[in-house]
Amino acid sequence: MTPIRVAACSLELYIPSASSLKTKRQILKSLIQRLRNEFNLSVTEVGQQDLWQKAELGLAVVCHNSNGADRILQKIFDFIESDYRVEIIDRRVEIY
Repeated sequence: MTPIRVAACSLELYIPSASSLKTKRQILKSLIQRLRNEFNLSVTEVGQQDLWQKAELGLAVVCHNSNGADRILQKIFDFIESDYRVEIIDRRVEIY
């Protein structure tokens, strides 16, 4: 049996252009769908749901080894940071 690694990550995001919860939801929905399409990962909003300009996303990816997990997470972070609508404030990563 091939060993696998699961990378779980919690991202705290700042959404400066969100002036309402509706705007925030539109931005997050778009970002989440683009992440799923690009990286085939599990991602959802897990916290700070009542704040306009902050969000917390939880995501998980499955890889063959820890180096692969590190590489894919870095690609995910770069992808998010290239979206002018959001900024990563904090991130916590665990690899199992």
